[in-house]
Amino acid sequence: MKSPLQVTGIDHVVFHVKDLARAKKFYVDFLGMEVDHERSWQCFLKCGNQGLALFEAKDGAEIHGGSEVHGRDGDPHCIYFHDPDGHQLQLLMPKN
Repeated sequence: MKSPLQVTGIDHVVFHVKDLARAKKFYVDFLGMEVDHERSWQCFLKCGNQGLALFEAKDGAEIHGGSEVHGRDGDPHCIYFHDPDGHQLQLLMPKN
């Protein structure tokens, strides 16, 4: 059965973070993303044609952290790591 919708992309994903300023610093200063717009409790970032929204979690909300950095077996162009709030990221480097 064919879907009545035809999704052509995702505007942004949302990460809930404990400390918005710390998360913004990580994504902007370390990963080089650009701020699209922001408010006191949220920050929308751009990375090429994709977007990432950082929403500061309410007090007491659980966010699990991680710190492992590792590659993908047999692929030197791919690494996985966690941001300061534990969200796992995958970076792919261009194959020259």
